[in-house]
Amino acid sequence: MSARHDRPDKTAPGKWKKLRDLSMRSDNRICADCSAPDPKWVSANIGVFLCLKCSEVHRSLGADTSKVLSLTLDEWSEGDMESVIEVGGNSYANSINEAFLPRNYPKPKPDSNTEDRIKFIRSKYVSQEFLTPSLRIVSTKSPFQYVESSKSSASTFDSKSTKKNVEMGQFIGNLKVKVVRGSKLAVRDMLTSDPYVVLMLGQQKSQTTVKNSNLNPVWNEELKFSIPQNYGALKLQVYDHDVISADDIMGEAEIDLQAMITAALAFGDSDVPGNMQVGKWLKTSDNALMEDSLVNIVDGRIKQEVHLKLQNVESGEMELELEWLPLDES
Repeated sequence: MSARHDRPDKTAPGKWKKLRDLSMRSDNRICADCSAPDPKWVSANIGVFLCLKCSEVHRSLGADTSKVLSLTLDEWSEGDMESVIEVGGNSYANSINEAFLPRNYPKPKPDSNTEDRIKFIRSKYVSQEFLTPSLRIVSTKSPFQYVESSKSSASTFDSKSTKKNVEMGQFIGNLKVKVVRGSKLAVRDMLTSDPYVVLMLGQQKSQTTVKNSNLNPVWNEELKFSIPQNYGALKLQVYDHDVISADDIMGEAEIDLQAMITAALAFGDSDVPGNMQVGKWLKTSDNALMEDSLVNIVDGRIKQEVHLKLQNVESGEMELELEWLPLDES
């Protein structure tokens, strides 16, 4: 393991430890722009981990666009550390900055030449070609502030402060979760199982009906939750119903709601014509996604399809559909 974080930070050791731990997550162990391994540089205001070659391009953009710091050589301010920690690293940042990246777009590789690297990085962060069209990054000390192009520049959105400043009580909205189906579920009885799904968000808990003797059940059942200001992951568990003994677990997964809620707080009150993609939860080795999960506006509603591989079990997949509901809509 690299010893790149051995130096102590005298000003904010707690934040330095959080930054160090963040850098060791699998999605941050590769460059956000070219996927080169073991990046040792960070754009503090964008919140991404970078290789040396990409960091040099970022420096050329100017500190207002990308403030590049070394994880081993530079002294970090407490504010710079907070910025990176707040963003959460490559997966979340790329879910915004690459939300509209075409599948066949030539994203640079670790051995790409400088010209291709510059073209991609400038397109991504300066021209913002892959960003959701109605969002624009505002150059401030706080990362990931956006302004809707159809509104005045005074109407800003920040992924952290917005949740704190909502004036509508302890909840910021509601979430409808449609449990669509399961497939290839684990056997817990003689040859089959009697599965049902439990969803938990904080202290809220709801569950589906039991599907008897079915390893590929179709539920199409809707469960609703209120989203608190300090929300966490939506937790999913599948159980086998037993009449006599305790119900056996058939796998579990966690659903990161950040992409959905980020889009909802940015677009929930706007009248966006047509259908469009407004966010993305990226598949990584640290989550249960089978494929990238897109957040879309569909007929004026913010929706997200999620395809999960159940964890801590021999087999099983789940399909869900999420939909954001405003507080005034039950």
